[in-house]
Amino acid sequence: QVQLVESGGGLVQAGGSLRLSCAASGRTFSNSAAAWFRQAPGKAREFVAAMSRSGDSIYYGDSVKGRFTMSRDTAKNTVYLEMNSLKPDDTAIYYCAASYRRSDGSQYHADYDYWGQGTQVTVSS
Repeated sequence: QVQLVESGGGLVQAGGSLRLSCAASGRTFSNSAAAWFRQAPGKAREFVAAMSRSGDSIYYGDSVKGRFTMSRDTAKNTVYLEMNSLKPDDTAIYYCAASYRRSDGSQYHADYDYWGQGTQVTVSS
């Protein structure tokens, strides 16, 4: 059984930074495509970033491109989301996801089989 546990969320002022972590247990991230999504109150789940199984390919949603960076530490079996220049519109619950079926990342949440419980990010103006 795969478990994903996010951490690192919190309250930050606009323009600030946060780093989210997602630790996996049960299986290794090096065998999965991984992604970050977010969901704000009353809105649909939004794609943030995705990484291929190899880690060579990473892409981002348009709203975070240039501000967020996704990375992976295989030794720690953890993926990260470095978030800079945060805006109030970035306020949401952030979820990490993994797919052991896919080799490439995907922007579609239906392509992922395992999800963390989410971590709240609140950006004040």
